[in-house]
Amino acid sequence: MSVVKWKKPSNGHEAGTPVTYSTPFGSLMENFFKDNLFSGEFSSAVPAVNVSEEDDRFKVELSAPGFNKEDIKVECDNNILTISGEHKMEDAKKETNYTRREFNYGSFRRTFSLPESVNDEQIDAKYENGILKITLPKREEAKKKPIKEIRIS
Repeated sequence: MSVVKWKKPSNGHEAGTPVTYSTPFGSLMENFFKDNLFSGEFSSAVPAVNVSEEDDRFKVELSAPGFNKEDIKVECDNNILTISGEHKMEDAKKETNYTRREFNYGSFRRTFSLPESVNDEQIDAKYENGILKITLPKREEAKKKPIKEIRIS
């Protein structure tokens, strides 16, 4: 791979002609930016997660498309939430003169430290349309209470 820099036309260069510079990291960068980097095993190794907080609960949404509900395991132990999944996916691609068959064994594991305010007895998880939704209710004493207005006498 080469780094390409646009150079203003001068000394006989045609307008818009790029000047190329070879770099010692060319092949590294070439491999890094290939289409395969963000597909296949690498992208499935760490699923994306959204975490939000509401007055009475925390919500965790984990993107795990291609998994079945049975492939995913959610555990909570000592205020540590662990989400893991493992599955086998088979992908067949037909090319010009041959068929290529690829087997992909995907797995992931994400771990989160939960605050003391989470009521771990009432954690709920649902998996629909490739998204795992986990609700972490807060303990009653940790919920935000409305501000009381105190009358001045």
